[in-house]
Amino acid sequence: MQTDFRGKKCTVLGLGISNIPLIDFLLGRGATVVARDQKEIDTSNEQIKDFLSRGVIFKYGSNYLQDIDGDFIFRSPGIRPDLPEITAAVKSGAVLTSEMELFFELCPAKIFAITGSDGKTTSTTLTYKLLEAEAKKEGKGRNIYVGGNIGAPLLPLVDSMTENDYAVVELSSFQLMTMQKSAWAAAITNITPNHLNWHTDMDEYTVSKYNVYRHGSSRIVLNKDNGLTAALIGKTGGEEITFSLTDDADICEKDGYINAFGENYLKVCDIKIPGRFNVANYMCAIGMTFGFVSKETITEVAKTFGGVEHRNEFVREVNGVKYYNSSIDSSPSRTMAALSSYPVKPILICCGRDKHVPFDELAKMILQKAKALILSGEAREQILTAMKKANCGDFPITIREDFTDAINAARDLASSGDIVLLSPACTSFDAFKNFEERGRKFKEIVNNF
Repeated sequence: MQTDFRGKKCTVLGLGISNIPLIDFLLGRGATVVARDQKEIDTSNEQIKDFLSRGVIFKYGSNYLQDIDGDFIFRSPGIRPDLPEITAAVKSGAVLTSEMELFFELCPAKIFAITGSDGKTTSTTLTYKLLEAEAKKEGKGRNIYVGGNIGAPLLPLVDSMTENDYAVVELSSFQLMTMQKSAWAAAITNITPNHLNWHTDMDEYTVSKYNVYRHGSSRIVLNKDNGLTAALIGKTGGEEITFSLTDDADICEKDGYINAFGENYLKVCDIKIPGRFNVANYMCAIGMTFGFVSKETITEVAKTFGGVEHRNEFVREVNGVKYYNSSIDSSPSRTMAALSSYPVKPILICCGRDKHVPFDELAKMILQKAKALILSGEAREQILTAMKKANCGDFPITIREDFTDAINAARDLASSGDIVLLSPACTSFDAFKNFEERGRKFKEIVNNF
């Protein structure tokens, strides 16, 4: 990709978290920019006023994609690349790309990229923390960066990065659909049905995930326990490192340790964050950083790292009831994993908008692993239907239309010794901007009990 944009016309589709700094970056490289978004822009916003003063043209509203042109089109991850207006512009000579693809093109640091249906944020965070902790010990001036689908955009920092640095990125299927370059190391934590309200089908979703390594990753870390990732073993063309909770693999569990290539690397009991799936997340991170991080550093991180916000996050204990926020759980498979993490059966709160992913298997697990179920949001009737299909009988199910009422219903149902778990199994978009906002609202309600 060309990285000098002087005299080039760039169209930026979507004014989200990553594309606002992208516009600033492109202007600084000499581009003229047309920014398009379905939502009306706020001309009183200081950033928007600055862009207007620097010549940015804004097009917004229901026809925001009409007559796209230019040399480069930078797509927001949430916008499908095969929309007719985008396809027509590409046929006319425009290069379709994204903020993340530009970062990959420009980044001089060694990149570690993680994707997957579940566990990718924790695996990304662990990879970052392991590399960061080791870099502090080394004292060689190496900087470690983390971003992508989590945290702040990395593109504005690319000019300060060096070949001595490491960049750890989480990548979604949306970002990966059009990626033309791969990281030095790539991991796929697992692939299960997800985002099927956006992807055309499971095949397209899977192929997007596979795209994380296809353009030349040197190291590929694969989950041997997942059929769609295990199918890649021996076929990636790079150095493959496999991990497994249940079988022999390069990284697996032996005698209470995470064992890597025949050596005990980490006592499982030293891992502070709960859940078997977090043992797998450590395996993935150890695979990504193998040869870069010492066993001592891994143990130090494991004993102190308390988890990522909104992921089985302990909020508080009230009248003997413990409340956990796992708002990130926006798919049935994530909620199924969360249900297996606790010493007692939790009172489960599911809510939100579905992703066209079936709830049948989740319903069966709820009957086995939960004490009661509270339903709210757009998908409540769909989950209820799955529960009835699973022969829920007299299993306690409470339905509340409002999110706050659902939390209060869980409180009223709980008694000392119980756990209340927000693990929605659905997206937040029926009532919130994102899962973070939903999780913060949950914590606000609980902290005001």
